[in-house]
Parts: sequence; C-alpha cells; structure tokens
Amino acid sequence: MKKYILLSIASFFFLGCSNNENSNTNPYIPNYNFTVDLNTNLPTYSTLKYPSNSIYYANAGARGIIVFNTGSGYNAFDAACPNQELSTCSTMTVKGVNAICACDNKEYSLFTGLGNMKYPLKQYRVEVNANIIRVYN
Repeated sequence: MKKYILLSIASFFFLGCSNNENSNTNPYIPNYNFTVDLNTNLPTYSTLKYPSNSIYYANAGARGIIVFNTGSGYNAFDAACPNQELSTCSTMTVKGVNAICACDNKEYSLFTGLGNMKYPLKQYRVEVNANIIRVYN
C-alpha cells in the first residue's frame, strides 16, 4: 500500500510540472555556451551583495548578461530583448528592478524574468560559492 501511495505522489509531481518551453526556446536569442565567475569582493561586482541590485556583464550571452540579487538568491538573464530580432537596439538596460528593451520600451521583471510579451527573459544558471557567483549556460 505504501508503494502505491509513494508512486502516486511521485507521478503527481512529474505530471504536475509545468512546461516552461518558452523560457528556453526563444527563436530570437541563440544559445551560447559560457561560464562567468563574478567575485563580489571586487568593486565592480560588490553591489551584488545587496538585494535589488544588479550588474551588466558585456562579454557573455547574446548581448551580455544581467545578474540580479533577489534577496534570496541571484538571477541571471541575457541582456538581449527576448521578443526582438538581434539588432542595434536589442540590448536591454536596467531601470531599478526591471530590464527595459530599447526597441519597444517593454519592461521585464528581474525577479521573475516576465513581461507582457510572448517570451520572458532568457535565464541562465547561477551557482554561488562564498563570494563567487558563477553564471553559465
């Protein structure tokens, strides 16, 4: 009996997971492999020690990456506008806790990556080890 209960609970979790395909299969932003280590003891990245602060790192992803301290962890997003072809205006800028696309002035939350468009911000993986924040794809 316990096996059936455990099996039904496990299948609920596997079948109940949402399909988040839009966040990872964006036709406008190519997949680039990279690894970036940011040392928060360095002045350039020290603002990441505090919640609601972000930095822009230009040499990764399609148009650079935006790393954001959520207060309970870190998010990293590609700085390319997720609903625009790559162009001269498709690098996003940070305004407070949002990223703004210069092409269409659409805003996306750096807490969730969501905006009011079809595709959310392209998110990258983040690992934290002491004062080093590793962002990678």
